[in-house]
Amino acid sequence: MTGALHRLRALPLRSRLALLVATAVAVAVAAVAAACWFVTKAQLDQQMDNSLRNVKVDNNYVQALVAACTRPGQAAAPQLGGAYVVQLVTVSGNTCTAPKASPIGVTTDDIAVAAGLRDNALHTARAENGKKMRVYTYTYETTPVPGLLPNSFAVSVARPLSEITEPLATLAWVLLVVSGIGVIGAGAAGLWVARTGLRPVDELTEAVEHVARTEDLTVRIPVEGEDEIARLSSSFNSMTASLASSRDRQAQLIADAGHELRTPLTSLRTNVELLARSDETGRPIPPDDRRALMKSVTAQMTELASLIGDLQELARPDAAQPGPLQVVGLHDIASAALERARLRGPELTITADLEPWYVRAEPAALERAVVNVLDNAVKFSPQHGTVAVALRDGELTVVDQGPGIPAEELPHVFERFWRSPSARQLPGSGLGLSIVARTVRQAGGEVALHPSPDGGTTASIRLPGAPQPPPEKS
Repeated sequence: MTGALHRLRALPLRSRLALLVATAVAVAVAAVAAACWFVTKAQLDQQMDNSLRNVKVDNNYVQALVAACTRPGQAAAPQLGGAYVVQLVTVSGNTCTAPKASPIGVTTDDIAVAAGLRDNALHTARAENGKKMRVYTYTYETTPVPGLLPNSFAVSVARPLSEITEPLATLAWVLLVVSGIGVIGAGAAGLWVARTGLRPVDELTEAVEHVARTEDLTVRIPVEGEDEIARLSSSFNSMTASLASSRDRQAQLIADAGHELRTPLTSLRTNVELLARSDETGRPIPPDDRRALMKSVTAQMTELASLIGDLQELARPDAAQPGPLQVVGLHDIASAALERARLRGPELTITADLEPWYVRAEPAALERAVVNVLDNAVKFSPQHGTVAVALRDGELTVVDQGPGIPAEELPHVFERFWRSPSARQLPGSGLGLSIVARTVRQAGGEVALHPSPDGGTTASIRLPGAPQPPPEKS
């Protein structure tokens, strides 16, 4: 059984479908044919039994039959119409049958009828010539004939069962042939239906094999209808489109990262070469120029490290999915970020008005996002400027006094590596706001930049509140 299942699974899907259809049709046809055969047999049996019950043998025929049995050659054998065979049965079990008819075996039921113990009997018996007969025996009363007829005896009327078995055998062969033709036709139809129905699956298979072989993600499968195959084709098209988009974004990320890394690396290489040439030639660089050169090297290394950190943040495997969410205080995270911002801009005035607000977020990622927003405000604020930070009703706002962002550039501020033309001479990678947008969206919030009424830029982060604050630590 296991081997048969293994061989069945090894067949192509269309062959299995055709085989299953043929098997189902064969079972159905066999059931219908068997039912037809048995119903026909029952009808024929009933018709034969009714015909035997309806035959009545008159007294003259009985006397002629007795005469033909007792005086062979002196009396003509009687003839009864049709294929009926008539036989007389006495109480002692003796029989009287027409000379040309084969005697039929007498049963106890026949003798009981002859003795008057039963009115009639219907059974199947075998004649001396081997034929199976259907026999109906009933009591026959007549005037006694000395030496010929007793007071009562039984009359058996019989017909050969071949009248039923031969038509049934013919019917069985006809049903067998018709069933075979039906099964073969069903198998052919099943194979055609399987081929037609699985054509989209073949196209999908060819498309998948083409993608695996060529890595061509532009392949699309035509979607026809609204059935499961159409849904599968649509899902495949969506998958390849998503993969193509992901690959394009990856390629763009690599290209943008290479472009952004080239600038600090080129500047760093130039400065290092100047220092190395000074050591090789023995001509020292003036102290002021050397300090400026070292300061530039340090700034470039810091920018390079920041850029690499941002790239690692964007490229980590779980970047697309948020980490474990916790109930944290947004006001606490903003306070910690403010301390770091004051260290980076000691000449700035940074005000804070933070109301308690608890959110569900990844603490480290959310703190990094708030730090990035504050870093932008510090970086673009003028010396001795003011940065106002407020948290009210779940909205954190950071207002600076920088040059602002032109309206046509606002739609691009959260794109990776995008930097305003006026800010390209300043340090930065163009990834900070992209990380902010991703983190806030993962926490179910919204982030936006818009011009401030008094000049500068206002960054707003709105996050939904948590059901309850975190438990107090003892």
